[in-house]
Amino acid sequence: MLGLRLCITPFPFDFPLKKALLTILTIITLDQILKIWVKLNFHYGESRTIIPGWLDLQFVENPGMAFGWMIPGEAGKLTLSIFRLIVVSGITWYLYRLIKEKAHWGYVVCVSMIVSGALGNIIDSLAYGGMFDRGSMYDPDFNDYTMYFGKAELNYEGYAKPLMGNVVDMFHFTARWPWGEPHERSEIFPPIFNVADAAITVGIILIMLFQRKFFPKKEDAESTSEETVEAVNPESTVES
Repeated sequence: MLGLRLCITPFPFDFPLKKALLTILTIITLDQILKIWVKLNFHYGESRTIIPGWLDLQFVENPGMAFGWMIPGEAGKLTLSIFRLIVVSGITWYLYRLIKEKAHWGYVVCVSMIVSGALGNIIDSLAYGGMFDRGSMYDPDFNDYTMYFGKAELNYEGYAKPLMGNVVDMFHFTARWPWGEPHERSEIFPPIFNVADAAITVGIILIMLFQRKFFPKKEDAESTSEETVEAVNPESTVES
């Protein structure tokens, strides 16, 4: 009887869970729509200015981690893909525990952003190699991945095995440091990234900024509780 109850007990579809699902689905949808659009409409390396002097859309692919970081070679690519799967599985389980333990909804949203970013890039590695007819391929002579020519087509002919597809990146901040000669000024943030990378980064930054709110100390929690009691029943403080 107990086993039957456990099987039919619904997942607690409460406020934090709704926030988490909405965050994950929204970010993954935006990430994949933009990636597929860029992949189908840009030549490799093509750049289109969005905000002159500040932001371009520039199509590149990377076989590695966020912001183009990578481990060289096909073995490195496979290692990173498996590592991504392990990490996202662990973070997803952690998110489940947070929801079950009714953690602060803001913290749940931040962790959901990190999960969605990791999932977005895993989708690229897992599926893009089989979805598109061409992509950046590893060249052992150069010990690096090389660009391809022409625009990719979504015809499921495939250019790589599962987990060996490349991540599509497109956001390129072109702002440069103000000092030095104009032709010598380096970019403030040279890596090219995508929506998934941005979601991971923003989620981590928000956790750092609001950690005192997400993880209140015992004294803060007690004082907050006392203030709440006083606000609800001010007569209790007068009598004491």
